[in-house]
Order: sequence, then structure tokens, then C-alpha cells
Amino acid sequence: MMKIIADENIPYVREAFSAFGTVHTLPGRAITREALADANVLLVRSITRVDRDLLEGTPVRFVATATIGEDHVDKAYLQEKGIAFSAAPGCNAGSVCQYVTAALLSLADAFGLRLDAMTLGIVGVGNVGGRVWKAAEALGMRCMLNDPPLADKTGDPRYRPIAEILDCDIITLHTPLEKTGPYPTWHLADASFLGRMQRDGILINTARGAVADNQVVTAALQEGHLRAAVLDVWENEPHPEIALVEAAFIATPHIAGYSFDGKVNGTRQIYEALCAHLGVTPTWDPSPLLPAPECPEIRVNPDDPRAVSGAVRAVYDIMRDDAAMRGILTVPESERGAYFDRLRKEYPRRREFFNTRVRLTRSNTQVAATLSGIGFNVSD
Repeated sequence: MMKIIADENIPYVREAFSAFGTVHTLPGRAITREALADANVLLVRSITRVDRDLLEGTPVRFVATATIGEDHVDKAYLQEKGIAFSAAPGCNAGSVCQYVTAALLSLADAFGLRLDAMTLGIVGVGNVGGRVWKAAEALGMRCMLNDPPLADKTGDPRYRPIAEILDCDIITLHTPLEKTGPYPTWHLADASFLGRMQRDGILINTARGAVADNQVVTAALQEGHLRAAVLDVWENEPHPEIALVEAAFIATPHIAGYSFDGKVNGTRQIYEALCAHLGVTPTWDPSPLLPAPECPEIRVNPDDPRAVSGAVRAVYDIMRDDAAMRGILTVPESERGAYFDRLRKEYPRRREFFNTRVRLTRSNTQVAATLSGIGFNVSD
């Protein structure tokens, strides 16, 4: 029987993997080489750095991350050592998309914006960015897309140069973090990038903290060059720049992809990857384990000018996550890292919009289409 070490924040990890051996869970930052001394399988999330320092001399032969991002894994080292690897691409794309949707609607309410009169620049049009594109169009926004890898691969003219994206009212970042290679994204949003944005532009980052130069973003907000920023990811997590937390319109602790549905998707994907690695037919199904949604149905008055934002807020109030994050401003500096991690570990169960049926108090095709376009089940 194998020994499996897993991040304790991977839901249903024991139920999914116990058929393969004994499952031991640890906090992600407590997974050390010593903990892996007799382990065969390592299952992580984004906060565990998987590299030579962690794995050298251990019997680990399979590594999986239950996340979209892979920048915390040294894949070249794994390949060198013949260690199999899998990620969970797209597992929480719906969750991140709905976070961005909630952020856009909160921005509109707070600043009196008409989203249907605004342009959204989407940098990175993969699993997440593609969903954001569809949701933003459902909100009536005009979208401009930037994705150099896809542009080179497809030659599709809808992928525009970054210079054109910078003219958009709002820019949202959905790229992997790459320091080298043909498409580097480290500090993509730097002084030049922000300096060419509209003076009242808005920046959203749910990708990786270092895709945006955090000091430059702080200065742009403090100096009034940007109207607002929505930030879920930070350089030097779990120690975000406190001045940036203060300056951001919405600040959250790297939980955009933390819907319960998204995390369970990640568990299922890495379970299936281990099955494929071992030549075993997958049999585990998480569906019977999923709890009933906390908000199975809501009634919406389509005549309410905030009908859509109200429906979103009933299921996911992003400002509660912001309020929780701002608690970091009140704790001593020495305790901030633990506070940030605790917000993630103890994150409330959040379900995605498809779990909720919206009943309109009267028929309204436009409102129904918008709610359906951002993920709700809608009926008159």
C-alpha cells in the first residue's frame, strides 16, 4: 500500500485516495522533506513549493496539484527524476469567473458605472479568461482579448496586441506566471503597463501576485492614476503589501478559485490522474458527497435596477471576503502571515451560481439572459 501526503485543504482527499493507501494530511506550508521520507504520492495546492529541496532523496514518484496554476512546481526537476506530474486545468475556472463577475458588479454599484457602456480587456484567454469573456458579454460589456500564445498558435485576429488592451476601461489578468520563455508574465503589469492605462482605469488580478508589480500598483492607486484595483493575489504571500491592501477597492486572500465546487473538481481531476498513472479504472464519484447548496433558490424582481448584482450578492457577497481580508490591517506584523493562511484554511463554503435557481417575479427576457449568461439557472 502506498503512503500519500496531501494538503489538508483538498476536500474529500481521504475519500478519494484511501483506496490507494494511507492518506496523511498536513497544512500546505508544513509539507517538508522529512514528512515525505516514506511517501510515494504527494498532493498539493498552490502554497507548497515542489522542487529539489522538497523531494530530493524521497520515494515520491507521483506529484499532483489540485489547482490550475503550476508555477509552484519545478516541472523540469520532476521530469529529470522521472516523477509523474499532473495538475487540474480548469478545475476552478467557474469559481474565478464568478469572483470576477461579483467584482465587476460591485465596482458598478460603488462607482455608478454602466458596465454595458464599458470595455473589458482580458489578458489571458484560457480556461478562466474564456469564461470571463462570456460572462462579461452577458453583462453587456465589450471585450478585447490579449493572449500572445494563442495569437501565435491560431493567427486569430481577435487576439489583440497589449497596446490596444490598455485602452480598455477595466483590465483583468488571467495568465500563468512565467519568468522566462517566449511569453514572460512576471511583472507584466509594470510601470509602463499601468502608465499607458486610462487614468481612471481599473485593474483586476486573480492570476498570480507577481503578474502585477505590487509596488507600482500601490503607487498608481495612491497617486490616483488608477480608479480602483481588485486584487485576490499578492506578491510574497502570505505577507501581502499592507499599503496595497489598504489602497485596493477589493482585497481578498487568494480565494477567487475557492468555491467548494471548484475545489472538489480539483480533487476529482488529480484522482483520475493517479488512476491513469497506475492503470486503474476510476470509480470514485464525489457527487453523492456534495452538500445541498445554502441558497438553492432566490426570487428576483427584474424591475430592480440592481436585480443582477442583488442575485449575485445573495449567493456570493465578495465584500464579505474583502472585509475579512482587511482584518489583516489590525493584527501585529508578526501575525499577518498566519492570519492570511487562516482565512484560506477556514474559508466559508461557497457554491457556484449553477446550484441556485432564480425565479423572476415577472417575465423579462433581458434580465433572464443576463442571469443565465453568468451561470444561474433561471425560470419565470
